[in-house]
Amino acid sequence: MRRPIIAPPARLLAAQAPDEKSPDRREPVRPQKSSVRTRKIVPLSVEPADLIGDVRALVGAGIRIDEALLDAAMRGWSENTRRAFRSDLTLWGQWCRLRRVEPAVARPADVAAWIRALSGTETCDLKTRAMATIERYLVHVGWAYRMAGLVDPTSDPLVKFERKAARNHLGVRQRQARAIRFKGDIADLDSPAAGVCLAHLLKACRRDELGLRDAALLRIAYDTAARRSELVAINVAHIEGPDSEGAGILHIPSSKTDRKQAGAQAYLSPATMMAITRWCKASEIDKGPLLRRVTTHFDGSIDGIGAEPLHPNSITLIYKRLIRQAWEKGWLGQMSEAELSRWCKAISSHSIRVGVAQDNFAAGEGLPAIMQAYRWRDARTVLRYGSKLAAKSGASARLAKRFSDQ
Repeated sequence: MRRPIIAPPARLLAAQAPDEKSPDRREPVRPQKSSVRTRKIVPLSVEPADLIGDVRALVGAGIRIDEALLDAAMRGWSENTRRAFRSDLTLWGQWCRLRRVEPAVARPADVAAWIRALSGTETCDLKTRAMATIERYLVHVGWAYRMAGLVDPTSDPLVKFERKAARNHLGVRQRQARAIRFKGDIADLDSPAAGVCLAHLLKACRRDELGLRDAALLRIAYDTAARRSELVAINVAHIEGPDSEGAGILHIPSSKTDRKQAGAQAYLSPATMMAITRWCKASEIDKGPLLRRVTTHFDGSIDGIGAEPLHPNSITLIYKRLIRQAWEKGWLGQMSEAELSRWCKAISSHSIRVGVAQDNFAAGEGLPAIMQAYRWRDARTVLRYGSKLAAKSGASARLAKRFSDQ
């Protein structure tokens, strides 16, 4: 019997964030208490009027905003940048309210204090952020003031020196998501799978519609090294194949680094095409979004399959849930609860993307081939993903192993 296809109300699609413990279970949206830590949930689609409203709310209704500049920014920025702009202005507004300062007349000293709080150099309830995140906040806040024709408090020399102090305190190395490789952290690709790896997560998938969708998601993510925004944007019409060997091609219309929307093609293995076919057959999906939300009852049984694509934030939560399922089934070996917790904390939607880079380096693939196959534009990013593997297989590691028995 066909499962009902559930289309959530529009207000829920805009406001509901996936739950970490059960990302596919529908739960009522509860109002949250106002706090400096509260982060505004930004809709997936951001219109020019939204950005104008946010800037006006920040600087005051009586100040004229350069709407032509904002419109140009809207057309030049990616969807992710627009959402980040709105979210960052919200955080700055919360900080100003905490200090009882009107944002329109905020001083460089207020920005400097914000940097100290975000970098952890000054005791505060705010969560410490990475330096790259702090830099992004300052860029967007500065743009808001310039769009309103106000003096930009982020461009003052005091702020520049405070940024330098924060970089010295935090360092500039970006935190990297922990890799999910196909067989785990192994030196020989022919070795059995070990620990947290794609092979064990596939084994941990359920045998119902939820598990079929999870398996399709895992395999597509590994074959294509797609970002979360690219995964949730996959449409059934974007998949070509299978060919005579069972393989397929995924058309990626646009991505974070493809601002001109030239599009790209990614290979899908026969195993991935079979996983997609099984998921589409069970869910009776023949058009529209491929990876959709599967809702469950409180006893875990399937309730229905949504009509809308997964929320981008769901990707990380699904990976974490599958790691817990693999641990509960004993696929992760003698892993303690503390180590499981550390793993889940270090996992992100980029984990499989990092694992793909490491597996390619382990297989002896060259940097140009890896960048071409997985659409990387910056060689430094790929090398950073493979740095841990390089440390374990480099000259120092080989020399240490040679004299390990002496």
